Amino acid sequence: MASSSPRTVEEIFKDYDSRRSAIVRALTFDVDDFYSQCDPDKENLCLYGYPNEAWEVALPAEEVPSELPEPALGINFARDGMNRKDWLSLVAVHSDCWLLSVAFYFGARLNRNERKRLFSMMNDLPTVFEVVSERKPVKEKPTLESGSKSQNSTKRSIDGQPRNNPKLADESYDHDEEEQGDTFCGSCGGGYNSDEFWIGCDNCERWYHGKCVKITPAKAEMIKVYKCPSCQKKARQ
Repeated sequence: MASSSPRTVEEIFKDYDSRRSAIVRALTFDVDDFYSQCDPDKENLCLYGYPNEAWEVALPAEEVPSELPEPALGINFARDGMNRKDWLSLVAVHSDCWLLSVAFYFGARLNRNERKRLFSMMNDLPTVFEVVSERKPVKEKPTLESGSKSQNSTKRSIDGQPRNNPKLADESYDHDEEEQGDTFCGSCGGGYNSDEFWIGCDNCERWYHGKCVKITPAKAEMIKVYKCPSCQKKARQ
């Protein structure tokens, strides 16, 4: 395999695209087969995607260090302890990380412009997570409603835009932008910035920087109802 490793941007992208297609198929069309193979009673299992667009659930490579970066280890252990859709989404997120790591392993000798072009080509494709969770890729400068899961979705953001804030509903886009400027973090007091990830408390409806409450976009996707630290503290009293 090492002798035929992809070297050019186009070859590396083709390898990435094929591995990605394999993993997408495992988590969508072949999902029942994939689910049954991830038996929690078995040893640490990984999901592999190959350049021939085949996928495999298998034990990790024995050699250390491995020939290529390894995918997430032990995906089978969490299968029965999580909602099925949430578990598949979690596997998808880890698979996206693995695909990027393999691509840039092959691209270690690319120059700066070639790496930039490679990432741009990969970024034009939906991530595995976006496909599995049925999220549409976020466009540049999205509006408040673009990319929302549903009208009743929780008030969290993956692209930095507050979603479904009751105070902002049914207003024009221009007015929305004015209202956003009046949104402040309930933790640090900082003003709204569209370049930062925000999350809204489903209890008190205050907004927070994700970094202030230690919530990442990936972690937010796994939370059905978010309660800020203040509301969690009140609930324990």
